[in-house]
Amino acid sequence: MSAGVNTFGQRVGPALPDWTPRPRPPRTPLEGRTCRVVPLDAAAHAAGLFATYSAAPDPSGWTYLPDTMPENEAELRTRLESRAASEDPLFHTILDRGTDAPLGIASYLRIDPGNGVIEVGHLHFGPKLQRAPAATEAMALMMGRAFDELGYRRYEWKCDSLNAPSRAAALRLGFTFEGIFRNAVVVKGRSRDTAWFSVTDAEWPRLRAGFAAWLDPANFDAAGRQKRGLAELRAALG
Repeated sequence: MSAGVNTFGQRVGPALPDWTPRPRPPRTPLEGRTCRVVPLDAAAHAAGLFATYSAAPDPSGWTYLPDTMPENEAELRTRLESRAASEDPLFHTILDRGTDAPLGIASYLRIDPGNGVIEVGHLHFGPKLQRAPAATEAMALMMGRAFDELGYRRYEWKCDSLNAPSRAAALRLGFTFEGIFRNAVVVKGRSRDTAWFSVTDAEWPRLRAGFAAWLDPANFDAAGRQKRGLAELRAALG
């Protein structure tokens, strides 16, 4: 899309004559080859999520989250009950495709149907999901729903500017870094600068093709190791 010029000779943004507000994300599963992304169900998922989070060697995975590791499964279930009832954020559980074991949580949030903008966040992956193909596939499925199924124009990722793994993950997945919002929020009594990333609908087809190439079983050896990286495959698409 290119900018236009109004009757005063001023440059203005591209016209969107057919634009209509987009639907809100449905509470329906997303089905992948290695994982399923389903609406969060506290009764069904609390035990599995508590087990997967408890399997971490230390609680460092909670550092950049607004809450801390629960003391027990009952405490986590109480948290999940309120989150499962939320419309925005709209929480999902990532399940192992073969066993249906809960591996982590992700959500859509800051859902803006009028402008076609949606964010992915509240990501908390257990040890078995971190750096696994299912983590990439879950993010690709959620991005695909936003762009292909619902027709959103912009997909956002935000994180603490000091959260190096999250920033690296955003770039690996194809997000563009947009800058730092200084003193953006207060989290756990600390000031947080927030790093902003995005993908637009124009960029999505190339990213979608990259995800498909990376997730292809032919891209993994017998031990499950990738043969070519996601960024490499995306670059090869031109």
